[in-house]
Amino acid sequence: MESRIQMTQLPNKRTEGYKSCSQSLPLDILWLPRSSFRPAEGELADCVLVVGVSRPKLAAALLSVTLLSLFLTFHVLYDSAIYSIQAASMASVNEGRKILQSVENSRTISHPMALRKRLKSPRTPRPARRLPQALIIGVRKCGTRALLEMLYLHPMVQKASGEVHFFDRDENYAQGLEWYRSKMPLSFKGQITIEKSPSYFVTPEVPERVRAMNSTVRLLLIVREPVTRAISDYTQLRSRATPSAPAMAFTGPMPDAAKPFEHLALSPDGSINIAYRPIAISLYHAYLHRWLEVFPREQILVVNGDQLIEDPVPQLRRIENFLGLEHKIGRRNFYFNETKGFYCLRNDTTDKCLRETKGRKHPRVDPAVVTKLRKFFVQHNQRFYDLIGEDLGWPED
Repeated sequence: MESRIQMTQLPNKRTEGYKSCSQSLPLDILWLPRSSFRPAEGELADCVLVVGVSRPKLAAALLSVTLLSLFLTFHVLYDSAIYSIQAASMASVNEGRKILQSVENSRTISHPMALRKRLKSPRTPRPARRLPQALIIGVRKCGTRALLEMLYLHPMVQKASGEVHFFDRDENYAQGLEWYRSKMPLSFKGQITIEKSPSYFVTPEVPERVRAMNSTVRLLLIVREPVTRAISDYTQLRSRATPSAPAMAFTGPMPDAAKPFEHLALSPDGSINIAYRPIAISLYHAYLHRWLEVFPREQILVVNGDQLIEDPVPQLRRIENFLGLEHKIGRRNFYFNETKGFYCLRNDTTDKCLRETKGRKHPRVDPAVVTKLRKFFVQHNQRFYDLIGEDLGWPED
């Protein structure tokens, strides 16, 4: 493209000076001598450029480049602002998740989607440690741990990680409610905090102490067929026994844990040994009386532990109703483990079975002793049925 330069000669004719300023430019340039301008302090330039655009296409290109530059600048500023807002939002979410980190670390089944939704809310609520609104009070070896883990599948349930033993141990109870609260998990308003300690059921002081904490607390009592429960209790006690020498080396009486169940459950004269603790704990009515003297019957839900093992969902539906929760736990949350012989837990991300100490194989017990024990428990079971207003159908021989 050939460039066109127009030069207008003025009276002083300093053409060489004008030419020295002239270059091959794609514009029309009018050169004016410095004598044409009013003098100012300092030295004037030899020439002054007056530029005019003579090509519309070039002008349009320059205008397009200018607009594009403005657009890109605005876009960069906009992206930077959006990134800053997102970074601030993510920082808020991460802070909320850190608050619950101590709880989530002990939570193998990571179920509560409701918590994540709350954390993403513009008005993020703050979790707090709350005294339990529900307690699993017993019974030992009836499935208290399994029940707690199953309920923990519900997004509106938080659980204490271990057995706190606040109400049944004087040294813990003396620490006060704030100490007890410190043992509870973080939870949001509207969630239910649950703690379980099976020895609560059989400890005389516990009902009054629980009512002093919360007179409206919901109580879950899980039971199993009494003879099965007694054998399971014996099995656990025996597994914990660790004699330091073979049985033949003992010079004194054989420890109870090393004796056969039949020898412990029966007295030397052949009668039922109700002083043997696994047998005594299976006399449910003797302990429930104390609870019903303190709490109304409608605040205690009796859970059938045998049915919970065979088919968890119907029992969990009853518990959800009892606790005022929506039905969130279903058959999708369980699968049967053929090796262990019981149901394991499942949610959207994790499968979990109870630890190896759960579901121990029971020793073989003389069938004649089992029959004798079941006949013994008939009258005691009936008294228990009368208290709860329900016949659980346990075998009588």
